[in-house]
Amino acid sequence: MSGTSSTADQPRDSNRRHRVFRNPLVVRLTHWLSALALLILTMSGMQIFNAHAALYASDASDFAHPALAIGGGMDSRGDPKGFVQFGSRRISTTHVLGWGPNGYGEEGPRAFPAWATMPPQQDLANGRRWHIAFAWIFVLCGLTFAPWALRLWPSRADMRALPHALRTHLLPWKVAPSAQQNPLQKLTYFGLVFIVVPIAILSGLALAPAVDSWAHWLPAIFGGRQFARIWHFAAMITIIVFFVGHVVMVALTGLVNNMRSMITGWLVVPQSAAAGGVVRPSAADEPAAKVPALS
Repeated sequence: MSGTSSTADQPRDSNRRHRVFRNPLVVRLTHWLSALALLILTMSGMQIFNAHAALYASDASDFAHPALAIGGGMDSRGDPKGFVQFGSRRISTTHVLGWGPNGYGEEGPRAFPAWATMPPQQDLANGRRWHIAFAWIFVLCGLTFAPWALRLWPSRADMRALPHALRTHLLPWKVAPSAQQNPLQKLTYFGLVFIVVPIAILSGLALAPAVDSWAHWLPAIFGGRQFARIWHFAAMITIIVFFVGHVVMVALTGLVNNMRSMITGWLVVPQSAAAGGVVRPSAADEPAAKVPALS
């Protein structure tokens, strides 16, 4: 993640701002396509989960003792009741999870509400079609992005700078943009791309009967199909948490600047943070090279 810095003959004013070219076209395209694919994968995954809204911490379905279950029904007074169950503990989630919009203009027992699923109505077959189609799009984006993703590997210098990055991000609105990713960004993106996403893909394949028919060893890696469902669900939750955190950080650290960098490739940074990027002090200048990186 190195580049050519053309900082010669520039004023030594750390408050002066420059534009640096940070994200090449392939990074921007795969970023937005992956974001769309992850959105559809999450919504269609919730549709699939609704068909049997329970997870079991065993090699077989122990219907009486789910590790996690989302459900709903009527209580003793005839009022609707939604709940999330962790082991033997139940938490009321009426009108959020377990009981909510069913996609037909009414409310009813449903793990995830209609607005969160693809398609909105309960439709397992079409949910699987959406899921598989966008899984291919996501995998192709990942393969295209792989050469740039490898540059996310944190260096020793990054690890030494990690405590400082953690402290500065306690007040994210004060974090100054930089031509390069900070150590916290690198660790987060690297963990997502090379740990969470592979777990999501492999556990999803372990749940596919067509794959299980010729790769019996794949479900066994996760401890069986039921454990594979837990791994797949956990990966989805992790990706959702990352997505929410990512959007919040983008907004707090400069929404317009960050969005511009992922649309045009150019990021505005202070002169002191322009090292390692292709500096463009004025709109009339043209970049001498490009720096493959993420926002």
